[in-house]
Amino acid sequence: MMLPGTTESRALTHVLRRSALLKKWQPLRRPAPSAGSGRALAKGRLERGTQVALVLLAALSFTACDQHQPLAAGYHEYAYITNGKSGSVSVLDLTQLETNPSRLYAKTITVGTGPTGVAANPRRNEIYVANADSNNVSIIDAEKNQQVAVIGVHRAPYDVSVSPDGTRAYVANSGSANMSVIDLGKRAVIATIRVGGAPGLAKVSPDGKLVVVSNRADNTVSIIDAEKLAVRSTVPVCKQPQDMAILPDNSKVFVACPGSNQVAAVDLKSDRLLTYLDVGELPVYLTLKPDGGELFVSNFNSNNFSIIETTTNEVGGSYLIGDNPTHGVVTSDNSLLYMSNFGSDAVSVYAIDEGRVIGTVQVGRHPDALALTPDEAHLLVLDSASGDVAVIRTVKTKQNSKISADRALVNLVPVGSQPNDIVIKAFKSGGQ
Repeated sequence: MMLPGTTESRALTHVLRRSALLKKWQPLRRPAPSAGSGRALAKGRLERGTQVALVLLAALSFTACDQHQPLAAGYHEYAYITNGKSGSVSVLDLTQLETNPSRLYAKTITVGTGPTGVAANPRRNEIYVANADSNNVSIIDAEKNQQVAVIGVHRAPYDVSVSPDGTRAYVANSGSANMSVIDLGKRAVIATIRVGGAPGLAKVSPDGKLVVVSNRADNTVSIIDAEKLAVRSTVPVCKQPQDMAILPDNSKVFVACPGSNQVAAVDLKSDRLLTYLDVGELPVYLTLKPDGGELFVSNFNSNNFSIIETTTNEVGGSYLIGDNPTHGVVTSDNSLLYMSNFGSDAVSVYAIDEGRVIGTVQVGRHPDALALTPDEAHLLVLDSASGDVAVIRTVKTKQNSKISADRALVNLVPVGSQPNDIVIKAFKSGGQ
């Protein structure tokens, strides 16, 4: 069992709570990190990707010059951050990033107790917050930035997954072995589906036809037919499954298993296990490239990440990145991976085609969740221990050329206690 009261156990407890991993673990160990492997794979990417990356970076630099484009009338761009120990959501006005970055803070919204996961509706101007300790989901009107409804679910909901058409939300209730289905138009629970023990996450497929639930206590995933609202299959996977990534073509789901240091690949057409993939120690988070070709596994306890080739279901290599990597995000052109390092208070920048770390930016204490702004000119990083959001400029402009040629920390915005998750919603008033 994990040793109580130690610094490492508190750090890991936060990461596991943030990811809805509630089971007890062995004490953290710090083995000597293995050297990065798969170098040939990385070199193979270099030649075909360098020119594209340079052209895109040049284009971004040009468009981010000091002649700011005026915002369209009624345009809003907000970041919503759940604060686990404050029972609140902090709202940052991202339209101020270029002109007045010191005035990003907009509002604090009181929600339920222990807010963790947060999601935005792709079709409506609404935000949904899972309140793990009060067993409910808050609905926030993004135009008014007010809580407008609270929907009761079952015990310990930790995350919310919204269907692509914006009509439903799926919530795995970790303490009740079931999943709540919410009709977002009626703002009511329309079904409660029995799944496996200690379900951590429910993920809806890109086409909206399936929902996959990871059952930590049973070492299974439940595959649910979203139209029939019934479990179609239960597939055994590796130990203590948690985070999941579904491919853009809806063909497979990859499941991280911290209990066995593996990732399972499951075919969603035949509902069968394809293979187990050995990765680093304590894989806690999966980051999928937008094109779906590669998956990055954050190995918290071995200070590296593994790259999985999703077509062949093979581990292409493992690379040192920083102390206790947690979350990642990939740019829309599939060229850069940003990864938060919980143990070293930094964000690493990994050039995917080059196969190497090209930069590190120091942020606040215990960085965890992160998100790129819609124009990808800034990266927002939640510092879970210092209670702030680090704002990193990712593109060189004339205004910041004295700060950094590429990436630099430009602001730390105080939010609530233990920021857990973040989502960004951009919209025009009265419409999407």
